[in-house]
Amino acid sequence: MAAPPILTLSNIHLTFGGDPLFNGLDLVVSEGARMCLVGRNGSGKSTLLKVIAGLVQPDEGVRFLKPRQSVGYMEQDPDLAGYASLREYATADLDVGDTYRVDMVAEGLKLDLDRSPDTASGGERRRAALTKIVAEDPDLMLLDEPTNHLDVQAIAWLEDHLRTTRKAFILISHDRTFLRTLTRGIIWVDRGVVRQHPKGFEAFEDWRDKMFEEEDMQRHKLNRLIKAEGRWAVEGISARRKRNQGRVRRLADLREEKSGQIKRAGAAAMALDTGAKSGKLVVEAIGISKVYDKPIVTNFSLRVMRGERIALVGPNGVGKTTLLNMLTGQLAPDSGTVKLGTNLVPAIFDQNRAQLDPKATLWETLTMDKELGVSGKNDQIMVRGNPKHVVGYLKEFLFDENQARGPVSALSGGEKARLLLARIMAKPSNLLILDEPTNDLDIETLDLLQEVLDSYDGSVVLVSHDRDFLDLVATTTIAMEGDGSAVIYAGGWSDYRAQLQDETKAKPKGKKPGLSDASNAKASLQKTGLSFTQKHRLDDLPGLMAKLEAEIVKLQEFMSDPDLFVKEPDKFQKATDGLIERQAALDAAEEEWLELSDLAGAET
Repeated sequence: MAAPPILTLSNIHLTFGGDPLFNGLDLVVSEGARMCLVGRNGSGKSTLLKVIAGLVQPDEGVRFLKPRQSVGYMEQDPDLAGYASLREYATADLDVGDTYRVDMVAEGLKLDLDRSPDTASGGERRRAALTKIVAEDPDLMLLDEPTNHLDVQAIAWLEDHLRTTRKAFILISHDRTFLRTLTRGIIWVDRGVVRQHPKGFEAFEDWRDKMFEEEDMQRHKLNRLIKAEGRWAVEGISARRKRNQGRVRRLADLREEKSGQIKRAGAAAMALDTGAKSGKLVVEAIGISKVYDKPIVTNFSLRVMRGERIALVGPNGVGKTTLLNMLTGQLAPDSGTVKLGTNLVPAIFDQNRAQLDPKATLWETLTMDKELGVSGKNDQIMVRGNPKHVVGYLKEFLFDENQARGPVSALSGGEKARLLLARIMAKPSNLLILDEPTNDLDIETLDLLQEVLDSYDGSVVLVSHDRDFLDLVATTTIAMEGDGSAVIYAGGWSDYRAQLQDETKAKPKGKKPGLSDASNAKASLQKTGLSFTQKHRLDDLPGLMAKLEAEIVKLQEFMSDPDLFVKEPDKFQKATDGLIERQAALDAAEEEWLELSDLAGAET
C-alpha cells in the first residue's frame, strides 16, 4: 500500500487585489517528491509555495499536513534583521545538539558564518538561508530560486545534497540544468490553474506545448459552435414568432464560457538593433593586471573580434565583474593596456540594476532617458529609430497599463530585469555587456533572450552562472579561479569543463590551456569511452564521499553520549536514522566510484 502524502491542498481559493490567483486548486505532495514549480513571472509560484508552507492562508480550502511532518521554506529575500551574524540566523531554530550541521553545510557552500548580515552580499545572504534550511532538514523543503546569486561551485554542492537526500523538495528555479538534474515531477502554474505531471523538468516543454495545442483546439471548437448557434439565432428565428429559449440560453452560456477564458500571456517583444557595425577588432587586452586586497587578474591578454560571445565564469568574489569592466573600458587596469575597437556602441545590463531609479516610475524610467525621449512629447519614446507610445512599449515587455505610473521599487526581480532589457533594447548597440542577465527571469523570457542573442550581429561580453545559458550563448569562456589567473577556453560551459578535465590529466601542472588547445581537448575527449556526465561524476564523487564521512563522524560523536537515549529518545532516533542513511549513501558512492574508476582505467 502506498504511503499517504506528506501534504495535500484541497479546493484552494485565493484572491489578491480583487483578482483570483487560485480557484479550486488541488495539489498532492508525496514522500520523497522531487518537484519543480514552473510558470511565468507573476503567475503565483512564490505565493503557492507560501500556501504550501502555511505562511499564506487561502480564502477557502483545506491544507493538510501529515502528523509529525515538517515543512521548511526558503524565500528569495530572507529577512536577517535582528541577527548579529549569519551563524546566529542559521542556528536560530535548531537545538544545541544539531548546530554542528550548520558548520557542515556552510563549509560546503563556502560561507563565512561570522559575517554580519549588514555587510553580507546578496549571494552570502542567499547561502545563509540555504544553510539554515538544509541544516534544519525538514521533511518537505520549499526552495524559491535557490540558485540566484550563487556561483557554480555552490550550485554544484546544492545539487549533490539534493541528489542524495531522501526528503521531499519543491524547487522554483530558472536554471534548466539544475532542474533537469534533480526533478522527477512538475507543478505548472498557468493563469490560475495548477497542473501536475509525473515526469521531471526534461518533459516540461513537450507537455506544455501539448496542453496549449489541446487548448487551441478546444477554443477553435467553441468558436465554431458559437458561430453556428449565432447563425441559427439570426436566420432560424425569422421563420418563427417564438424563440427556442433553450437554444438561446445555450448560446448565452457559450459566450459566457468564451469570455471567461484567460488568454495566454504572450512573449515579451524582444529585439536588438545593432545599428552601425563596429570595427573587426572589438577589444584587445595586452598583459593587463589588477590587484585589490588580492590579485584579480595577472598578465592577461585577449583579443575579441566582432560577433564573438565571451563568457566570464568562476566563484563569487574572484573579480569577474572587475575583469568585465576592464575589458569594456569602464575600469583602468593597474598595468597593461586595453584597446577598444572603432564605432563601438555599448549597452550595459548590470547585475545590481543600478541604472534603474527605484523612486522613478516606469514611465519616467523610459521617457526621461535622453537617448529615448522624443522632443516635445512626454508620452513617446524612440524605439530602434521609430517613435512609440511609452505604454504600448511597456506592454510589449508584459507590463500592464496600471504599472506604467507605478514606482520601480514595486517591481519584482524579474520585472526589473525586463524593464532594464526594454530600456537597452530600445537603443541601437553593437556591444552588449551583460552582468548576470539571467537572475530572476522566467524560463520563457530566457528562451527568448537566447534567441535574440543568437541572431544579434554585435558582440557580447557576459558574466553568468547559468550553465545552460552559457552553453547556448558563449563561443569563448574565460575561467577565473581567484588566484589571479584567467584561462581562455573554446566554447561554452560544457566545452570548458570537458577541456579542463582533459587538460588536467594530459598536461603537467602549471600549463594553462588557451584557445589554441580547444580542438586538441575535444579530440582527446572523444578518445575516452566515459561520457561527459560520467567524467564529471567521477571527479565529484571524492568530495561527496568526504562530505558523507564527515557527517558520519559528527553523528557518531553526537551519539556517543551514554545518556542521550534516556534524556532525548527522539533526537537519538533521528540521529540513528541519519547515520544509517548516510552510511548507505557512502557505500553507494564508494561502489559507484570503484565502477567508474575501473571503467576509466580500462580505457587508458
